[in-house]
Amino acid sequence: MVDTSLKPMAIIRDAVTSMRPYQWLKNGLVFVPLVAAHRLDDLTLLALAVRSFIAFSLCASAVYLLNDLRDLPNDRQHPYKRKRPIAAGRLPQAVAAGMVPVLLAVAGAVAAPLGVAPGAVLGGYFLLMVGYSLGLKDVVLLDVLILAVGYALRVVVGALAVGIAPSPWLVAFCIFFFFSLALLKRYAEINLTHAREGERAHARAYLLEDQSLLVALGVSTGNLSVLVLAVYTGSAKVEYLYRHPPVIWVTCILLLYWISHMWLVAHRGRMPDDPLRFALHDPLSWILVLLMAASAWIAV
Repeated sequence: MVDTSLKPMAIIRDAVTSMRPYQWLKNGLVFVPLVAAHRLDDLTLLALAVRSFIAFSLCASAVYLLNDLRDLPNDRQHPYKRKRPIAAGRLPQAVAAGMVPVLLAVAGAVAAPLGVAPGAVLGGYFLLMVGYSLGLKDVVLLDVLILAVGYALRVVVGALAVGIAPSPWLVAFCIFFFFSLALLKRYAEINLTHAREGERAHARAYLLEDQSLLVALGVSTGNLSVLVLAVYTGSAKVEYLYRHPPVIWVTCILLLYWISHMWLVAHRGRMPDDPLRFALHDPLSWILVLLMAASAWIAV
């Protein structure tokens, strides 16, 4: 039941919360092509990247709202998701539904000056995520592959927005890396349901006995992303872009450590169902990310 005594400011606050602004951190991937090309100091291109970031964030928020509306019955039974504004009844469903076309319209208006190609990829992302929300998220392995592709599309939009050809190295890295994180999310969800339901626990179409397979796939694809980065360090492009290419190996080692750390935390049952939220509150993750950024900066 929706609390009719809610004040407008409370509804606005819950509406913003339902847009999940903390998830916009993922959309920072649109800046990666600009950073990789060492053109972050080009203010014209930076403005285009910022525009693509805003458009992607609004589009993604529309997807989150659609997903929350569709998953409402399940979310109300979930230990964490039941606290979300829509599931908790703090944000009226009609308001959430009305926000979706508004967010999409504003996202389209922001993306329009970027050109046809970035807008088409953004639209493709939205349709892919709608398909995910409508049922593809219940298809084993396809769900996590869709999430990984969704992350890669952020990089593609960022590249097209600034007129830089998407690097095959970068796209391959993103797919492997985020495939691993999506598997980590499913593994953590099974752990949470196991604590409530015992041996009959499942997360979407994943069963408790799938845990060992999820670990194997998640760790291996995470390590593959590190391998892609390591092989990239020996490419001619790196020799051209970086003065000290061997320093990038430090980034590889730190990334390998971080991926292993995340999976170890999940294996010990201490990972919530959102790895990104965990990483944002995990001191070791912050230290490793800062060290990776420092090593990449030194390599330039």
